[in-house]
Amino acid sequence: MRCLLTLFGLSLSQRRFYIFMASSKLPWPHLWAMLWSLIPNPTTKGRLLLALDDYINPKTGKNIFGCAPFFDHAAKINQSKYPWSQNVVSIGLLKMVKGCWACLPLAFCFYHMKKTIVAQKVRIDGKIPLFQTKFEQAIEMLPEISAAFPGTPLLIVTDSWFGNDGLFKPMRKTVGQHCHMLSRLRVNTILFALPPEHQKHQLG
Repeated sequence: MRCLLTLFGLSLSQRRFYIFMASSKLPWPHLWAMLWSLIPNPTTKGRLLLALDDYINPKTGKNIFGCAPFFDHAAKINQSKYPWSQNVVSIGLLKMVKGCWACLPLAFCFYHMKKTIVAQKVRIDGKIPLFQTKFEQAIEMLPEISAAFPGTPLLIVTDSWFGNDGLFKPMRKTVGQHCHMLSRLRVNTILFALPPEHQKHQLG
């Protein structure tokens, strides 16, 4: 709104602005791709560094899209572990801006719990959406970003929840072999050491 007022001299109310932005008729996929192409020097050492994570956005109103009692694993003792909130799966570009690391938002999806969809408590354009896991939502967004930067290797930086085969194998299958992942291992991940040299000769 500030940019519209400062750059173009348009004066409009906050309500009118958000009604316009929520319009289903806006070609958001094309607009996003156009905005991505305007990012100067988006790569770092020849790769796109993409941060992938989900977060909750607490709300107080009742009739707010995407709201449900989502679990907050970072809740403090005096906070509710299931706040009324939106759960958003987000992908951002990690880039040095003026000497500091910044995360520029590129794409996002509202996550809806399966029980909320089954209870028909959420509708998109008047229709009940199909349930998607957070992995499936991420894999749906990544090809669009990759297509906007053809031939550029992707490095997905994420936490241990996303850092497993639930994301990696479908991502490689959908996006391609130029997509890599940087993540912490889960505490229950099993690692196997290579056998000693004498065992290798015996096996051979």
